Amino acid sequence: MAGIGASALVALGAAGGCGGARQDANEPSGNFPVQVVRATFPTPQRLAQTSQLQIAVRNAGRKTVPDVAISVLSGEANAPASAAAFEEASTEPGLADPSRPVWVLNDGPRGGVTAYTNTWALGALRPGQTRTFVWNVTAVKSGVHSIKYKVAAGLNGKAKAIVPGSGQEPAGQFTIRISNKPANARVGDNGQVITTPSY
Repeated sequence: MAGIGASALVALGAAGGCGGARQDANEPSGNFPVQVVRATFPTPQRLAQTSQLQIAVRNAGRKTVPDVAISVLSGEANAPASAAAFEEASTEPGLADPSRPVWVLNDGPRGGVTAYTNTWALGALRPGQTRTFVWNVTAVKSGVHSIKYKVAAGLNGKAKAIVPGSGQEPAGQFTIRISNKPANARVGDNGQVITTPSY
């Protein structure tokens, strides 16, 4: 999948075997200008804290984007493609699965599951339209961690997302510090528990 990066994605459901048409069967070829109008993920976090990663993508061109998609990948230097979304690859030898979670994915973009590893798609995007991808995750590993994202215009690489005026692939990266300190908690006047992060 050239639009998102072939090394980052592994096709799980190719044509045949599973029945039905491929998700990318009718993907047109071409470049589709898109803008990342918002990308947020809390920089300081703490263990067991639930946070939201939000990425809003706008169609800045004159043609409908066939299937706007985002891949979430490990931002580690030289991270292997096998690392799952919101995870990092362990360097410990002999592991059957080198991926180790940094965040637990509680919920991904609604209706966005695809047959590609680490990738969510939210369908066609008309000119001028914006669509927001939201992931709810819970931090489970302290330390400094990095994740990156890449935007594509389709799932087969024939439809390529580009930054308007540059021709580059829309992408970004977050560096997050996850504290192992517990939150400060107190009981409010009406009995509710109020927590204040202790980063």
